[in-house]
Amino acid sequence: MQDIAGEEKMKQKVLILCTGNSNRSQMAEGVLRHYGSSRYEVFSAGTLPSSVNPVAIQVMKEIGIDISGHRSKHVDEFKGQTFDYVITVCDNAKASCPFFPGPTKRLHWEFPDPPHGETVTESVVAEFRKVRDRIHEKFKTAAEKGFE
Repeated sequence: MQDIAGEEKMKQKVLILCTGNSNRSQMAEGVLRHYGSSRYEVFSAGTLPSSVNPVAIQVMKEIGIDISGHRSKHVDEFKGQTFDYVITVCDNAKASCPFFPGPTKRLHWEFPDPPHGETVTESVVAEFRKVRDRIHEKFKTAAEKGFE
């Protein structure tokens, strides 16, 4: 990325945290990468990671964002790294978020947890879409206008 004078600018590093790193943080990572890849280097992780939920993959694909190659990661994989922003998207992650060195700005953007671990019905998929749409709006705006 270059600034107006043509000089190289570093991308800002963003870590998005949730508990399982299976739904909300994965969708947020996908949106921010999709719209903000020229400005941000984006990662997601969980405090108790599991696996990326197939319904999250499905509803993101519906809006043209492919997260099928994502994997669920533990926040410990990022210990000792510096981030410009650490964004928690659930209260559990906010409460147990580890310290990251440097001038990290912490943001908390709460999103409801879509139903998972149940039989996938149309109503479950509809709830995922609602959460996806809220995440999409918030992180697309951040990609375009910044986090301030």
